[in-house]
Amino acid sequence: MYGSGNNQPIIVLKEGTERSKDKEAQFNNIAAAKAVADSVRSTLGPKGMDKMLVDSIGDVTVTNDGVTILKEIDVQHPAAKMVVEVAKTQDAECGDGTTTAVVLAGELLKQSESLIDANIHPTVITNGFKLAAEKAVEILNSIAVPSDDDKLLRKVAETAMTGKSVGGESEHLANIIVKAARDVQEGKSVDTSNIKIEKKAGGVINDTYLVKGLVIDKQRVHPRMPKVVPKAKIALFTTALENKKPEVSAEISISDPLAMQSFLNEEDATLKAMVDKIASVGANVVFCQKGVDDLVQHYLAKAGILCFRRLKESDMIAISKATGGSLVGEVMEIQAKDLGTADEVAEKEVGAESMCFITGCKNPKAVSIVIRGGTEHVLAEVERAMTDAIRVVGVAIEDGKVVAGAGAPEIETELRLAEYASTVGGREQLAIEAFSKALEIIPWTIAENAGIDSIDAIIKLKTAHDKKKKDAAYYGLDLDTGEAVDMLERFVIEPLRVKVQAINSAAEVANMVLRIDDVIASRRAPPMNPMADPSMGGPGMSGIGGMM
Repeated sequence: MYGSGNNQPIIVLKEGTERSKDKEAQFNNIAAAKAVADSVRSTLGPKGMDKMLVDSIGDVTVTNDGVTILKEIDVQHPAAKMVVEVAKTQDAECGDGTTTAVVLAGELLKQSESLIDANIHPTVITNGFKLAAEKAVEILNSIAVPSDDDKLLRKVAETAMTGKSVGGESEHLANIIVKAARDVQEGKSVDTSNIKIEKKAGGVINDTYLVKGLVIDKQRVHPRMPKVVPKAKIALFTTALENKKPEVSAEISISDPLAMQSFLNEEDATLKAMVDKIASVGANVVFCQKGVDDLVQHYLAKAGILCFRRLKESDMIAISKATGGSLVGEVMEIQAKDLGTADEVAEKEVGAESMCFITGCKNPKAVSIVIRGGTEHVLAEVERAMTDAIRVVGVAIEDGKVVAGAGAPEIETELRLAEYASTVGGREQLAIEAFSKALEIIPWTIAENAGIDSIDAIIKLKTAHDKKKKDAAYYGLDLDTGEAVDMLERFVIEPLRVKVQAINSAAEVANMVLRIDDVIASRRAPPMNPMADPSMGGPGMSGIGGMM
């Protein structure tokens, strides 16, 4: 409310609305963003720790994947949600570097606090950050090296999986990932959605293998069906192979036993007609997205047709893409031209269960990776690690450029940005210097998580980078010895795009948070169940930070 000339109050905002302005609003938002960054900071680097996430129904996820952690936790504060979006964008663009982007965003905001305290206007800070981000990308491009070699790509995959729960099997998995990426590559483009991942508990991680074709986690519907079908002609149905039920509730009253038999015979004839139609177009394999009637199973088995049911929609689309078959919504409308083809469709044993293998597909760009591991939690984390690695290998092939890892690009960029700041002058210079200082957080945190003295580590890195040697830009931190070593020689490398995207995303979200000088929060309507409201102390209290 605001006072008028005669001290009469004027009510502008609804009663119960909370408002914070200027520095209070900025520091609140910065604190929330830093809290998000701190929540994932300990997972950064090859020796980062894992988080155990337990959801509301008790399902457990054990991971050190930044975006998985941030998606699972229930973040309440609006500024914190903006930082979570950084991780999601990084994941969508690159598949890796999510923790780096979030930690960097948190540190940029932390560095800006002292500038705001010194009465430097947020607009000046955001201009400085924008200039610094552009210059940082330019510096990263100047220190990048080409990545057109499979050996380098394997090392890119290994670097992406380091620190994830893949045991000592990263080399074996990296070989599989690069082969899969090369199989689906078209020109310079790599569509990683063509690489399908299936996981099956049992065995060890080293039992993971690549299949040139599709693997579907389904078993044939009838034991009398053939296990292997060579020269497969594949029918794909999105509808159920059953008698349609009326859409309205109906009751059929039959008094004559003969009429009853006639009614049942009619139903059987309809189901038999479906199978006859499938057989008449030459199909010998059927994939059905929905259910398959017992009688249809019997007739299909009798006709020697292999059938799998209740497939996921994504699997149906993948089979259609791989085999050239069309998805059919009405059984009696199928034609021979709708069928897909493959050299072989077979049910094979994987561990204690069976899976469907479709090999020799019409489209050779379809490949699958079958992940093995001791427990479901191990499998889930290996899948996350491999998904990230597949994405970064794809990015490295597309861009053709990589940079050294282990903090090398951040330190080099920091030193060069500090030199650049002095050429800019004005108050923006202070913001650029703050940006360069913030980049130090990545090698600092990597060292901290490895149990190495962070101050010593940073000093060693800066000393190595200050030597004006040809390869000085590639010196990163050896986490076993704490020394600065050439990371290109050690083959610790990451795609250029991962670093560029992390810096751009972090700078953008920091600028967005800094430009907010007023937070007006409406009072929430009371929930139907008071126990669900965090403000009433109910079980809804979760996540990082309240509203204010």
